[in-house]
Amino acid sequence: MEKIKSILNHFSWRWEYFLIVLLIAEFIIFGSMNPRFLNPFILMNSINNFIPVCIVSLFVTFVIITGGMDIQAGSIMGLTSICVGVFWQKIGLNIWMAILLGFVVGALCGLFSGILIAYTKVQPMVITLGGSFLYSGLALVVPALAQVVSYQGITNFPSEFQSISNGNLFGIPNQVIAFIALTIIAYLILHRTKYGRKIFLIGVNRNTAEYSGIRSARVVMSTYIFSGIAASVAGVLLTSYLGTAKPDFGADLTLPIITAVVLGGTSIYGGKGNVFGTALAALIIGFMKFGLTLVGVNAQYQDIPVGILLIISLIVNFLINGNILQKLIKKYERKYEMDSS
Repeated sequence: MEKIKSILNHFSWRWEYFLIVLLIAEFIIFGSMNPRFLNPFILMNSINNFIPVCIVSLFVTFVIITGGMDIQAGSIMGLTSICVGVFWQKIGLNIWMAILLGFVVGALCGLFSGILIAYTKVQPMVITLGGSFLYSGLALVVPALAQVVSYQGITNFPSEFQSISNGNLFGIPNQVIAFIALTIIAYLILHRTKYGRKIFLIGVNRNTAEYSGIRSARVVMSTYIFSGIAASVAGVLLTSYLGTAKPDFGADLTLPIITAVVLGGTSIYGGKGNVFGTALAALIIGFMKFGLTLVGVNAQYQDIPVGILLIISLIVNFLINGNILQKLIKKYERKYEMDSS
């Protein structure tokens, strides 16, 4: 009984071990079904297809640790993409200035939603759902004002812009390098700074955080700004990778993003989370979709296993954070002691 209890306690603090095992299992299963899955070149380049989920989920982790929710990131990606195209092609700005303004767009979107959530204390789900509709709507208004056909998008970007996502360094795609760099940055911010500790404290108990002198509203607001900027970065990378700017980029990425955060070990109740766990979970989801494609599963059915992963991770999250498993262990421990006596 003590051994089971020890394993349970250790497992609850080492969720990343389970994610690593799950990732290895994917390699074994999909590799046995299609050897191409194990080809390093193909595998490395496949990451380009789901880098947006990986990048955005890192900073949505900040939001959910505070006890919030962000389902507007996909819409911000599409808005950023079409804004960068319009800034460059229709307004005539330098492509690098257009990218910078695209990041500003993402930051402003995050700021707007963050202010409403932090200072009005309306449910984050409601605000970000409204934000999702608002920003996706603006993503259609912008090309209309610029006399661009939305479904055609904007193309013919300069080669230096397209090389951002399609280039590589020593055989490693630039997008993978960007993901690794942002993972390290997110880890340092969340786990190695006073700001990161404030995020965790707010998630544990916002009232306590305020009594200890933390301006919780500002911290909560800032997490949505980080998330908005991350969505803009993902939107720029996706635009560069595909060579076209469209307002609907990211529209179907909300489920994978939230799944990556929750599967990565972040508690939906707030106060607990890990950047590396989120990064591993995002890779698991991405490789799962890639593996399913290789074995012939239609893309329209690939959200089914992602949804199953989300449900399972929520259940496990509830069991661990609600101390349900610990209570069951104690119950059977008492019964065992009574039977032994």
